[in-house]
Amino acid sequence: MAARKGNRLRRAVETVGDDVGAAELGRRVADNLRHRRKSRGLSLDDLAQASGVSRAALSQIETHKSNPTVGLLWKIAVGLGVPFSELIGEAKGGVTVLRRSDGQVLRSLDGKLESRPLSPAGTSALVELYELRLAARAIHMSEAHAPGTRELLVVLSGTLRMRVGEELFELAAGDSIAFPADGPHAYENPGSSEARYHNVIIYER
Repeated sequence: MAARKGNRLRRAVETVGDDVGAAELGRRVADNLRHRRKSRGLSLDDLAQASGVSRAALSQIETHKSNPTVGLLWKIAVGLGVPFSELIGEAKGGVTVLRRSDGQVLRSLDGKLESRPLSPAGTSALVELYELRLAARAIHMSEAHAPGTRELLVVLSGTLRMRVGEELFELAAGDSIAFPADGPHAYENPGSSEARYHNVIIYER
């Protein structure tokens, strides 16, 4: 009985922590999006056309009335022509430390893909590092990133079926793959348990 009560309490605390983290991430995204859009002289309609995200959705995100999915953020970043991390982080100078507990997890719309930044915001405008978790037997379709962008994926556990354009690649734990990410690509976990990957995103200079 006490154990069940403790488990319920722990789940409640974790849920509150997730809510607080999502609220903080939403605030940062709203501020960063508004600042970068205005600094480029873009209206909401301009950005909607460039990103493929509706004006209504952009307005909801800017006014912090909704938290965007990882897919929407990628589209917005491409539309603005900025690295993904510029939308989710606060740039800092000098030495920066990112604690595991402080890394805000982004999720796909279906909740089957989780992406957690591993590099502190502002580390580099050209390279970003993420930990990906993909649920068992799940597929995540990714939009094309900015022209010249490449990805390097390392399979930490489980398996990966990577589709790049019309090509399909099968990878196991310890394998890696590098590919141009400025075209359609998809990550699939064909296994019966969650898979983990490290994802390095490299932007063109």
